Amino acid sequence: MDLTLLEARLAARGAPGYRLRQVWERTARGASGYEAITTLPSALRRELAGEVPFSTLELVTESQSRDGTVKALFRTHDGHSVEAVLMRYRDGRRSVCLSSQSGCPLTCTFCATGSMRFGRNLTAWEILDQALHFRRLDGVDHCVFMGMGEPLMNLDAVLGACRYLPDIGVTPRRTAVSTIGWLPGLRRFLEVELPIRLALSLHAPNDALRSRLMPVNDRYPLHDVLAACREYHERRRRMVFVEYVMLAGVNDRPAQARELAALLDPRIYKVNLIPYNPTGAYDGSPPAAIAAFKSVLDRRGFSATVRLTRGRDIEAACGQLAAASGRTSVAGRDPPAG
Repeated sequence: MDLTLLEARLAARGAPGYRLRQVWERTARGASGYEAITTLPSALRRELAGEVPFSTLELVTESQSRDGTVKALFRTHDGHSVEAVLMRYRDGRRSVCLSSQSGCPLTCTFCATGSMRFGRNLTAWEILDQALHFRRLDGVDHCVFMGMGEPLMNLDAVLGACRYLPDIGVTPRRTAVSTIGWLPGLRRFLEVELPIRLALSLHAPNDALRSRLMPVNDRYPLHDVLAACREYHERRRRMVFVEYVMLAGVNDRPAQARELAALLDPRIYKVNLIPYNPTGAYDGSPPAAIAAFKSVLDRRGFSATVRLTRGRDIEAACGQLAAASGRTSVAGRDPPAG
């Protein structure tokens, strides 16, 4: 819902200021449309339905995994594709994985989103409407900006959406923003007052390999990115999550685990090892290799975990979002499947 447009339309009609609050409060609690907001006069409900779309996104398709994960494909008013995911956990958590861009311009070689033609940054309302869609399906209490796009390239819109998430049920402390190391945005993020968690998509223990996997590293190398992460820790006294996707024979050797342990400070970083969800570019590390890698980190004093893969059967897992209607071919290989 575009609350800026809604406010303008209400003001043009001379409606009292509390009408905006009435609409938002019911929307945040899961209302499905203006007709469900019975605190508004019926005539006003009809007028708003014709003038202000209840969502800035059109739902195109929705899929549910065997594990309860739900993936939604949306289309913006100007035809750009966006995917978002609701992850349901046995302990009762309901986490939404939101996209900040349609596609991504940074083309990490292991990520399906990088195979899409980049569309544009999403607005704060388009980001918020992803969360609202899932709020109408279920209660939500956690949020990760780990969907399509690089959130710190669109930081103002991400923060704009974050300011409304508590009304839906997601506090800043239960919100995490992931970056592949977009340094201009990361430096701005250091100044953000909201206590949002930071996650760094690292995926390699040295510059040479990281540049091969993630071209952005040529522009913003590890030394500079990790310096900004250390500053985040010093300012917030909160640990940085490191995301490390496990690619067979590429970055999963015990020697590389030792190199990673030497690169990072266990007082600053928690390491999350991510089983690779195939997109056509690499093979995933076998469980034994992941366990051996984790064992090295454990012995070096790191808090290391292996991410529970969810939604793989509907191509909703980490690295698989590619918005089927927005795919484009990648030189040298077929487009990844979602």
